[in-house]
Amino acid sequence: MTQSQTWLLLIVGFILAGLMYLLQPVLTPFIVGVFIAYLADPFADRLEARGFSRTIATVIVFVVLTIVVVGMIIIIVPLLVKQLQALVNLLPQLELWYNTTLLPWLQAALGLDLTAINLQSVTQKLGAQWQQTGGAVSQMVKYATQSSVSFLSTLGSIAMVPVVAFYMLRDFDLVLAKIKALLPINIQPRVSAFALESNEVLAAFLRGQLLVMFSLGIIYALGLSFIGLDYALIIGVLAGLASVVPYLGFIVGIAVAMAIGFFQFDSLLPLSLILTVFAIGQLIESFVLTPLFVGDRIGLHPVAVIFAILAGGQLFGFMGILLALPISAVIMVLLRNLYAGYITSPLYGQQDSE
Repeated sequence: MTQSQTWLLLIVGFILAGLMYLLQPVLTPFIVGVFIAYLADPFADRLEARGFSRTIATVIVFVVLTIVVVGMIIIIVPLLVKQLQALVNLLPQLELWYNTTLLPWLQAALGLDLTAINLQSVTQKLGAQWQQTGGAVSQMVKYATQSSVSFLSTLGSIAMVPVVAFYMLRDFDLVLAKIKALLPINIQPRVSAFALESNEVLAAFLRGQLLVMFSLGIIYALGLSFIGLDYALIIGVLAGLASVVPYLGFIVGIAVAMAIGFFQFDSLLPLSLILTVFAIGQLIESFVLTPLFVGDRIGLHPVAVIFAILAGGQLFGFMGILLALPISAVIMVLLRNLYAGYITSPLYGQQDSE
């Protein structure tokens, strides 16, 4: 690139970053819509390759997505809310078991005074909050009555997501072509290669890891339900979401499941079955799901994933969480290319030929 082109791209980048920071309250539905369009683009491309027009392919993809989402809301959400209510009602019993059984055992085994660790305040706050809200529906009604303008604004933002996603999916390739056409001609091949490499990492992580998370959530929920463990759906959802970081879903899920199983069952057989469910899930993830959906092209270290999510949420809230992993993947590809250029540059120096 020439010096003027470099300055132009830097100025445009700073302007876009500044606009995103200033407009982040209204950008969230657009970011979510673009995210959905990006995830659904390969399916629309396959339908288009089979002879469908881009608009028809987009409509088919959206109909399928709508059926899946509505089905999940109708089937899963009521069960999830019911289990959450039951879990909140169980908190006083968990507190009693902790104070009368677990805490004395820990004090005797460790020889430490742990009386300061009291669950009463936690259980009281959680129970009061749940009773006050009365569930998600009551919370939405309460929010609407307190601030109708805010409620309508939130509702409008939610309604904006499928609209943005539909038009972005329909014109996805056209938008990319126009963006490429705006770039200086002499850097288009290099930028295209960089974009393809970034897309490979993003596709492997976003599309692949989402499928892995979804599959693990189903495996854990069904397996724990078969055993008869209470709150199997909550544990499955929690373990599936935590699987965004390798092995974290396994650790979190098995810890919560064993704690509840230890409180629920009177024998060791159900606890061993819980361990078996998570062992099978981990084997399926390692030898089937990850090689099939993700592969070895990501290159994002688990610590980097955790840091990216926390830093994105701290700096930009929910929008930062959405953008954290895509931006991290692009930065990783950029650093990989900079490193490759650095070790072949005079700054690195000549290596000994011996």
